[in-house]
Amino acid sequence: MQQEAPMYDKKDQYEKIASGCLPGEQIIAVLDMKGGGTGFIGITNARLIVYDQAFMRKNKAVVSIPYSRITSIAAEDESGLFSGRGFFSSSKVTVTFSGGSYDFEFRGADKAHFAHNAILQQMLSVR
Repeated sequence: MQQEAPMYDKKDQYEKIASGCLPGEQIIAVLDMKGGGTGFIGITNARLIVYDQAFMRKNKAVVSIPYSRITSIAAEDESGLFSGRGFFSSSKVTVTFSGGSYDFEFRGADKAHFAHNAILQQMLSVR
């Protein structure tokens, strides 16, 4: 079975993630973040790779989080009295793992929805 081509926002980010992949590791997506802090994430079949520009406040770091260490993933609910938008209308996703959590703001609700589902699918496959 052939894997679909990975989704990515910026080629240089994809290449950084690809250069750090282990043998047999396949990239599902590399997605850019909005705002300061976290730069982008790589979603592979083995782990979540976070390129964290705010790691330890001074240095950039690549943080690997195996799916077996992720305890939950949450999509922000943007429903309100007037908007009525609901789940997956937000561009924000939170991943909680044994060492803490990351809040990700993607460049659009569609990418947040894709990332949520891709991460959840990988989490469920390791359980």
